[in-house]
Amino acid sequence: MSLRLIRELHRHLMTGVRGQHLTPGEFRTSQNWTGPAGCTLESATFVPPPVPEMNEALVALEKYLHAPSLDGNGRVGRLLISLLLCEEKLLPAPLLYLSAFFERRHQEYYGHLLAVSQRGLWEAWVDFFLEGVAEQSADAVQRAGRLRKLQDEYRRRIETPRASALLGRLVDAVFDHPALTITGAARLLKVTPRAASLNVEKLVRAGILEEATGRARGRIFIARELVRAIEEDLRPRERARRDAGPGGATVRP
Repeated sequence: MSLRLIRELHRHLMTGVRGQHLTPGEFRTSQNWTGPAGCTLESATFVPPPVPEMNEALVALEKYLHAPSLDGNGRVGRLLISLLLCEEKLLPAPLLYLSAFFERRHQEYYGHLLAVSQRGLWEAWVDFFLEGVAEQSADAVQRAGRLRKLQDEYRRRIETPRASALLGRLVDAVFDHPALTITGAARLLKVTPRAASLNVEKLVRAGILEEATGRARGRIFIARELVRAIEEDLRPRERARRDAGPGGATVRP
């Protein structure tokens, strides 16, 4: 854990997304701020430390990174929290996606940051943060269950007396790589491109993969159901289940 790692994480996270033109992989050299669209420095909801103070804080942070826990803000900080939980053996893998919670409730997020900065209200921030941990942990468990059921469903679709073990390996590989090329499938399965192509086409016929480019060469195959299971907002469905009474009737206050 180091400032170099933070810069590398920032470079990867900012590739191909909002802000990718703003010196990815480097610490800022000018003042920034956060708030409603079009706000100024004076009307911003939260203003991070000026550059000199930031650099001092980063030096202190690097020394602190080897302690048991880490607090931080922004995409890189939230990723570091998950990585540190893994390092401390509290998570088997970085499955805790905290950014989704803070993006859904970004106004509260900004407000708590401002309250810490102006009034030192750390307890309210910790309560809010732990609420996010609880909500995203439940989401991860629920989403993992859906993915396991989908994997079982995919296996059922390809079950035939003549199905090869190679096809089952490709189904499993799809869960690591929801978008595949023939070359990528060949590399994952350690087979020839022709063998990979034959197995990819079988998954297309089974409705597991779908060709997304329409090209004859450089085709990309996507597992649409898998992508939806990863990206779908599960909260409306979960709320509907909680609100349903006996027999599925909706309970109204």
